This record gives sequence, C-alpha cells and structure tokens, in this order.
Amino acid sequence: MKIPGFLSPYRRLALALAAGAAFSLSSPTMAQVNAEQVLAIGRNVLAMDDYMLAIQYFNQAIKAKPYLADPYFFRAIAKLSLDDYKGAETDCTLAIERNKFKAEAYKVRGFARQNLGNDSLAIADYNIGLEYNPLDKYFLFYKAVAQTETKDFDGADATFAKLLRQYPGFEEGYTARGRLNVSRGDTVAALADLDKAISLSKSLINPYLLRAEIEWHRKEWQKAGEDMDAAIRLHPEVADLYVNRAFIRYNSDDFFGAMSDYNYTLELDPKNTSALFNRALLRYEVKDLSRSEDDLSKVLELDPGNFHALYNRGLVRLEQDKNKEALADFSSIAARYPRFYPVYYAMAEAKRNMGDMRAAMQLVYQADDMVKGYVKNPEKNPLDRPAIAAAESNDARHRNEDNESETEVMNRFNRLVTVSDAVETQLSYNEKIKGRVQDRNVQVEPEPMYAVSFTPTPVSLRSVSNYFRELDDLNQQRFITRQFYLTPGLSAGSDTKATEELFGYADDILSLIKSGKARPVDRLALGVTQAMLKNYPDAIANLDEVIKIDPRFTVAYMARAYAKFAKIIADDRQPKEDSKANDSFGRRATLASLQDVISDYDMALSLNPRLVFAWFNKGNIYYSVGDYTSAMQCYAEAIKIDPDFGQAYFNRGLSYLQAGNKSQAFADLSKAGELGVLPSYNILKRMK
Repeated sequence: MKIPGFLSPYRRLALALAAGAAFSLSSPTMAQVNAEQVLAIGRNVLAMDDYMLAIQYFNQAIKAKPYLADPYFFRAIAKLSLDDYKGAETDCTLAIERNKFKAEAYKVRGFARQNLGNDSLAIADYNIGLEYNPLDKYFLFYKAVAQTETKDFDGADATFAKLLRQYPGFEEGYTARGRLNVSRGDTVAALADLDKAISLSKSLINPYLLRAEIEWHRKEWQKAGEDMDAAIRLHPEVADLYVNRAFIRYNSDDFFGAMSDYNYTLELDPKNTSALFNRALLRYEVKDLSRSEDDLSKVLELDPGNFHALYNRGLVRLEQDKNKEALADFSSIAARYPRFYPVYYAMAEAKRNMGDMRAAMQLVYQADDMVKGYVKNPEKNPLDRPAIAAAESNDARHRNEDNESETEVMNRFNRLVTVSDAVETQLSYNEKIKGRVQDRNVQVEPEPMYAVSFTPTPVSLRSVSNYFRELDDLNQQRFITRQFYLTPGLSAGSDTKATEELFGYADDILSLIKSGKARPVDRLALGVTQAMLKNYPDAIANLDEVIKIDPRFTVAYMARAYAKFAKIIADDRQPKEDSKANDSFGRRATLASLQDVISDYDMALSLNPRLVFAWFNKGNIYYSVGDYTSAMQCYAEAIKIDPDFGQAYFNRGLSYLQAGNKSQAFADLSKAGELGVLPSYNILKRMK
C-alpha cells in the first residue's frame, strides 16, 4: 500500500532539523562532540535524499551515544525512505524507549506498521501521537487511512471529517476520503471528493488515477482516458501508466492508440511483461502472427511460469501451422493444469493437423468427459482454473471468483491485463548510492566469496574491514614488492594493461623458480597471479607446493580453496566462457565435489578459528549446492565473530528466503542494508 504524499512532511522535517543543527557544543569531551557532529552531518545528508550514506552516519552516532533517541529516529526515516519498513519500525521503537515523548517517532512507526499491514498497531501509535498533538494533520490523515484499511468506515469518516474541517484545503485528504467512499461502494461521494481534490491541486496524480478507475469500471471510456492523459502528463516516465491507458483505448476501439502506448511502454521498460503480452494479443487480432509469437516468447523468457502466455503462444503457433511447437506448449499447460479442458481441444486440433486422427479423437473425448463430469457434479469433478495475470488483481475486488461461470474464466485466459500499482515512480538519475536504491532492480545473487588477490577492494559504504591477520603479517615482512589483499571475487583487472602486467609478473616468478631461488612466498604470489588470470590448474599446483613446504601457511589454504572452487565452477560451465564465472555459484557442483574446498577452509579455521572470511566462504559453498541450513550456520559463525559483517547478513537473509523463512530473511536483509549492502533494499521491496 502506498499512502500519497507521505515523504514530503519527513523531507521538510529533515531539512528543518538539519538547518537548525548546531556544530558547537558546550560539552568538553571529544566523544560527545564527534557524536553530535556525525548526527548533524547525517541530518544534512538525509535532507539531500542520500539515504544509504545517511544511515552510515547515524550508525556512527549510535555507536558513540547509544542512549540518544535522535540517531535511531533519523535512521528510521532513512530506512522508511528505502521501503525498509521493518527496520524503520524497530528503530522507532528504540527511539521511543529512549524518549517516550518524541511524538514524531510514533508517526513514523505508525506509518511503517501500516505498510507492514499492521494497521491496528499503527492506529494505536497515531492515537498516542494525537494525545500530544490533537490537531496534527498527518496523524489524522494516516489514522483515517489505517481505519479505512481495517474497514472501520464510520471511524475513518469521522477522522476525515475532523481532518478536513481543520484543514479544508488539504487535497490529499479528499483523495483518501474518495478511496474510503469507493471501498464502501459510494462512488457518487467518491467522485465528489476526487473532483474537490483536483480543483484544489492539479499536480497530484492519485485523484486522476482513482477517478479513472471508477470511470473504467463504469465503462465511461472517454472520461477514463482523459484522466489517464492527465496522470501521464504528471508522470510521463512511468511505464505502467501507458499500459493502463492502452487498456482504456482498446476498449474505446482505438486500436492504433493502444498499440502506440504498448510500443512506448516497451521503449521505457523493455521487460514490461504486461505490455508485451497485451501487444501480442493485439497483433494476434490483426493476424500479425509471427510478431505476436515473438512477444509471447519474450514474456516467457522473462516469466517462464506464465501459463496464460504459454497457452496463447500455442494458439498463435497453431494458427501458423507450427503444430509440433504448439503441441509442446499445450502439453506443458496440461501437465500443470490436467483438468483445464480447453487445452485438450487445442491439442486435438494440432494432432488432427498432423494427420493423427485417432489421438485427436481421444483428446476430444477426454475433454468432453471432463465437461460432462463437471456439469453432473461440480464439487466432485472440478475443472482447473489457471491463474490469469497477477495484474488483474484490481478486477478481483469487483467480482466473486466462486460465483463465476467456467466460460467467464476461460474467456479471461487471453484477456488484456492492466497494472494495479502504476503510481510508483522510477529513478530519474543514475547515481549508484544516492536516492531510492530499492527501486533499482538487481539480480538476486549472494555476495561473492573472498579471495587472496593483488587488487585492493574499492571503497564503499560497507563496514567490513577485510582485515586478515596472517595476510597483514605477510605484507609487513615485505618478502615481495607487491601487496596481498583479500577481496570479494577475483579479477585480473579492468583493462588490458593490468592483465599484461600480471602475465609479466607470472613470467618473472617462473624464471625465479627455474633458477632454484624461489621461496614459498614466491610460489604463493605465482598461485595468486595464476588464479587472477583464471589459470586454476597451475594455480592449484603451485599452492600445493607452498603447503607441502609449509603446512601451517593459512594464506595459502585460503588462496587454494578459492582456486579449487573457481576451477569446479569453470569446469561446470564449459564450454561457455563467462568473465564472472568465479564470482557466481555453479548449480551443477555437488557437495561431494566441493569437500576438498571445504577441507581447505576447515584447515585455515583450525589455524585461525576467528578467520571470519573462511566461515563466510564456507557458507557460500553450502549455499551453492542448496544446503541452506549449513550455509546459515556458517554465516552465523561469521556474524558472531564480526557483528558488522553486512555481506554475511545479506547471504544469510537469502538463505532464509530460500528456506521459506520470510520473517528472518526480512530481519537479515534489513540489517545488511543498514550495513551498506545496497541490493538488500531492492530485495526487501520485491518481497513485500
């Protein structure tokens, strides 16, 4: 659920507090001065919408003065802006525990709870806040919205009446009351409120969208189209708005306009499956069969489980006389929905076109028997009802699924879809850290394993230090001219020159070995260089020699374990070349094939039980083969050693997610985001 206009009061609050932040303090202690300065900087950064960086400043303030309420409160606002509602709720609770009179903390926590679906708890928070500020606009506003969600329509109406009596020019209040009136079926009152909201401000998108929704359910297509036009003028960058306008245009018999909107949607968002699916249906209508099939195939590439796209592709292929391909699509549908009778008629037609009349008749009889059985006793012989597009959920509010006829269900199987949550705006700038990082879709992959390397880790927000005692001792002794590092993943460098330097360095060490003057550290350097160049067999052979000479060389075990793992993954992926193969997870590897890798990490841990990166890498090994329980145990050990190890929280969160424990996954991903692991917030948003 998205409550319109939320961020603005908190932006104003952050700006006001930042403007009034004092950098000079009366307290003489350095710790206090630093804590206050860090908090003040964090407020300024928050006011500039740089939420991830702001969180890092508030973390420092909390470490310096954990008894203050403000760092928790402002960190909650930053998390709220990143859609980390659980994290925001927790931080507000911590702020309230330190200062129960901080009214704004109840407002933020209430809003977070609303977005977590805990509307009753949110109302309780708003009631406490209203005790301190009985006429606060946003306490009243959010409370009324929460009451609407809990279906306390009379209570919501009373709260809205108080709100709008006190603030008669508050356009968002009229919009929200319009939704209340829609919820209780009074569309006349709803339209009056929405008209009032638009008369007060023509710059808000929600009144237009809500009014368009009422109009299209009334089949007032022209009016709905005009309101969608207004919404698009306000937010022309939102692809889903064009999908919904295309739906309206299609129902207005404006075929060309609908097609134009789908085409433009796909310019803005090439992976928009709703636009691809709908465009395919329009192309099918005008017998542009080849391109219709292409669109449906793209939908299935993006969403392999989309059975309605699969069924329609089968129909398109059938019409093109591609009977074998059509039959393959229909067979997949029948395997998933064995009592979806239309697919058997379609399969029968494909068989008939292929000349197999006997099989065709058997399929027809099978479908006829299903229908007869259903007519005779629907409860005993139910028919499958395949899931239609998820985006049709906004239609579900206006119908009772149990009372639909089977014909209606089948007709909707190839119906145009709409997008229910089209208000969310996307990023308008491309900075890697600033802004709403949760809006940036990322590939859900675990954070990579740590490897011994000659390349330093780039500076980032992440708090992990990459300190490895034995590696530091080795560097301090300066046996070689280069510096060893521990880095996430392993790369030969970003350009040809860096790679050529590595090859030259390897040749120099090989010459030294041939001369008989090489030391174990030289062979270690050669093994690390060869691993960076993806020459894993030679890297492992050289590291074997190092360990044979010095069986207690912890750094060598870490380097060899990574090289062994990377070799297994590279072998699994042959013949495909992949520059990121050593940073990802190979699903064909088995636990048995990885035991040798685990043994090296175990040996490193026997030499240094607090080697956090060995625990982390072991966790990744177990994750790679689907042993999520063992992976979680390893990540837990890493976190026990270093409670600020954000990557371990992130990977454990993914493990919990894979194991079906969503609540623990939320907690870990929230903590990982707090510690600077950027993809966490995108995953949290997608999990909502």
